Amino acid sequence: MFDKNTYTNRRKALKEKGLSGIGIITGNGEAPMNYLDNTYHYRQDSNFLYFFGLDFPGLIGVIDFESGEDFIFGDDFEIDDIIWTGPQVTLKENAAKVGVEKTAPFAKVFDLVRDAQQKGRKVHFLPPYRGDNKILLEKLTGLSALSINAHASLDFVKAVISLREVKEDQEVTEIEKACAIGYDMHVAAMKMAHPGVWEQKIAGTIEGIAIAGGSMTAFPIILSQNGETLHNHNHSQYLEKGRLIITDAGAESAMHYASDFTRTTPVGGIFTQKQREIYEIVLAANNKATELTKPGVTYLSVHLAAAEVIASGLIDLGLLKGNVKEVVENGAHALFFPHGLGHMMGLDVHDMEDLGQIYVGYDDEIRPVDQFGTAALRLGKRLKPGYVITNEPGCYFIPALIDKWQAEGINKDFINFDKVNEYRGFGGVRLEDDILVTETGSRILGKRIPITPEEVEATVNSK
Repeated sequence: MFDKNTYTNRRKALKEKGLSGIGIITGNGEAPMNYLDNTYHYRQDSNFLYFFGLDFPGLIGVIDFESGEDFIFGDDFEIDDIIWTGPQVTLKENAAKVGVEKTAPFAKVFDLVRDAQQKGRKVHFLPPYRGDNKILLEKLTGLSALSINAHASLDFVKAVISLREVKEDQEVTEIEKACAIGYDMHVAAMKMAHPGVWEQKIAGTIEGIAIAGGSMTAFPIILSQNGETLHNHNHSQYLEKGRLIITDAGAESAMHYASDFTRTTPVGGIFTQKQREIYEIVLAANNKATELTKPGVTYLSVHLAAAEVIASGLIDLGLLKGNVKEVVENGAHALFFPHGLGHMMGLDVHDMEDLGQIYVGYDDEIRPVDQFGTAALRLGKRLKPGYVITNEPGCYFIPALIDKWQAEGINKDFINFDKVNEYRGFGGVRLEDDILVTETGSRILGKRIPITPEEVEATVNSK
């Protein structure tokens, strides 16, 4: 964890956001795989980590916005626990590491919340995403677990986002540690991209690299020759020469900060002409987006600029036709680029998505665009120094989507379907870097994973 002043200062900043009453931040419990004592790898709630820092289950934090007091509730280990886990420090000792003086057994949180309610004080909580925390909040507040998310405090949500969205220098350092692990994962995947190799062997190998780096993957690995399926977690195929493999993977640092990279690799280490042409279009879009990323610009505008690069390249190849800006304004490019350019990243790979993507990625000035493709953009608002974001343009040939648009005549004035149908079976290309918005522009975090066609081919063919 960071030093205790980090957590004290974060809670102090939260108290200065003008909220009244108390704020509840639930930690995560263990999650059983198939019976109570056989659990998944533990992952603490990111909001709890941000404000209270303690990375183990059975905790709940409360902040009194008026008195300024902080509380951590949890139970100390008993001898039956210690037999299995070894000696443990007390809750009070752990709480002192993050600057919290007031601790009590877990059950006492009910008394504190009940007292606040009886005094007519506001009880704020964040939207829970785990069933056990929904039930806990039901018992604490008296609100139904089925509707608990509808009662989450929007003021609390916005206050937390306003703090977490701008990364401290020490957080950037942690993200760069995760990027270093991600680099090793992707280079290993490239070197294994040879005919006859089982996709699962590659996925398992790079997951092992993430675990060996100190924590776990930041999200389930996406790795497939069928890259036209954007989030393909099926790793059942054996690699075939002449195909492309998309690997979308990242790691968590030991302190749970994420990385998120995507690379596209030709099986066997040589791009065909057709593959290289599409690849270079996506690479140009990626580089253009990095060039445009700086404080004060909206990421919506960067997304649309990347879309224009892709559209322009596809016009040159004869897949699209017409004026580039009209192509993008009408959304014809989204047949090939049906997702957003990127999202925020930090303690979560889709940072703070549990708090509501509409509040993380948009604001009163910049609202989501209701058009296929751009509607999937998770981050559109104006960029600030300290934002950590992903830059991940792509180009895909999705048979079901091609069939739908062709049958319904969608954007037929801009799409050469005869030419598009020549690319059935192509798969897709996606290239993703992690970007820090600086005071004057932006920079790619970590050592850039091989990305030019020449670098990728050389990596696949290296020992």
